[in-house]
Amino acid sequence: MGLFTRKKKENAPENRPVPRHIAVIMDGNGRWAKKRGLPRKAGHKVGAETFRTIATYCKDIGVQYFTVYAFSTENWKRPQDEVDALMNLFRSYLKEAAETMFERGVAVRVLGDLTVLPEDIRAQIAEVDAIADRLGPDAATASLCINYGGRDEIKNAVRAIAERVKNGELAPEDITEDTITANLYTAHMPDPDLIIRPSGEIRTSNFLLWQSAYSEYYFTDVLWPDFKTTDLDAAIDNFNNRNRRFGGV
Repeated sequence: MGLFTRKKKENAPENRPVPRHIAVIMDGNGRWAKKRGLPRKAGHKVGAETFRTIATYCKDIGVQYFTVYAFSTENWKRPQDEVDALMNLFRSYLKEAAETMFERGVAVRVLGDLTVLPEDIRAQIAEVDAIADRLGPDAATASLCINYGGRDEIKNAVRAIAERVKNGELAPEDITEDTITANLYTAHMPDPDLIIRPSGEIRTSNFLLWQSAYSEYYFTDVLWPDFKTTDLDAAIDNFNNRNRRFGGV
């Protein structure tokens, strides 16, 4: 269900179904840097390059949507120098990555509560959206979740729906699951089929809580900066060996 047939790609298995939507909790950047005696920001920089590599590979093998957890609503609690380094990484990386990936046919999008981000980053995100728009709605899409939290997303969706009820635009009894889905940041894409968590941690960390109701999870000890296309292939192989019943028999 929700699968494409793999396109031919050098060193990749052929004629194998792939999930339509893969999401990743990018984890382990700091530990990767610490193991090498480097500052945490060095791990985030390599992790950003890993995102580019895996996102373009996903497009090449037929994955339509690739979504990553880049910066959570809780990450503001990290040391200020690390938060500043991440913001500077977005400043130096977002537009450049969008332009590079545009050449590969990948539309880069940014999801989350962007209202609290620095004004210059929000302006750059608007430019990234304009670049993505040039590829059209059917393009392979790589989304970065920035200042994102699953509970915060649902809260904001409920507020938007409540405002419509207050204004007489919607009756409470007419609220459905589709109503909520339509008010999420991910309204333009299907729910993820597969969610990958690198780095050995085994928790969802407030990521895509509504959307992951029937997602398959895959956990690996590989730190995100070390995550290779072969690791993605292993996750897809594991996914393809599962029986997704969606609550049925």
